[in-house]
Amino acid sequence: VALTCRMLAMEGHSETLAGQITVRNDDGTFLTTPMAVGFDEITPDHVIRINDQLEVLDSDRMANPAVRFHFWVYRARPDVNCIVHTHPPYVSALSMIGKPLAIAHMDATPFAEDCAFLSKWPGLPIADDEGEIISGALGDKRSILLINHGFLTATSTIEETAYLSMLIERAARNQLQAMSAGNLVEVDPELAKEAHDFLLLPGVVKSSFAMFARRALRHYGPLA
Repeated sequence: VALTCRMLAMEGHSETLAGQITVRNDDGTFLTTPMAVGFDEITPDHVIRINDQLEVLDSDRMANPAVRFHFWVYRARPDVNCIVHTHPPYVSALSMIGKPLAIAHMDATPFAEDCAFLSKWPGLPIADDEGEIISGALGDKRSILLINHGFLTATSTIEETAYLSMLIERAARNQLQAMSAGNLVEVDPELAKEAHDFLLLPGVVKSSFAMFARRALRHYGPLA
C-alpha cells in the first residue's frame, strides 16, 4: 500500500488530499490510508484497517470518509480486492472536456473495452448515492473515467490496480497531447484486444509494478 502511494505521488496523483486506496482483506476488513496524509508521506505505519462502516479497528487515526463509495464496488464485485481512485492532472483534464479514454496508442490498450465512462458527475463521493452510481457505471470493467472528476481502477490485486492507475494517467496525457496536434487514429479493436490481454498477463503486471516501485524508492528514499 505504501509503495503504491509513493508510485502514484511521483506521477502527480496526489497534488491535493483527494484520492484513496483500499485493499480488501480475507476477513472482510480493508486496509487504507488515513485522512489528511498525502500519498507522498505514506509509510507502512500510516496504513490503517477499517470495516465497511468506516470504523478504524487498530489505530487512533481518522478514516477518509471518501472511501465509502469503494464499498459499493466491493459489494458488487467479489473479484475486486484493491481500488485506487485519484484526480491526476491529465485524467482530470480529459474528464473536464467530457471525452472518454481513446485507445489510440499501444500503451493505452490495457484499457481496450475495459474502461467505462461516467458522463455525469454525481457529486462528492462521500455518500451511498454516489457509490451506487459509480459502481453501476463501472460494471464488470477494471477502470472508469469519471467526468469532471478523475478515475477509479478496481482489480483482483494491488499490483494490477497500481499498474493500471499509472498507465491511465499516461494514456490521458498522450491523448490530450495528440488531440492538440490533430485527429486521433484509434487502434484496430482486434489488435487492441490482443495487446490488452498480453499487457495484463501476471508476469507483465508484476514486472511493471516492481519497476515503478524501484523508481519511487529511488525518488523518495526508503519507506520508513
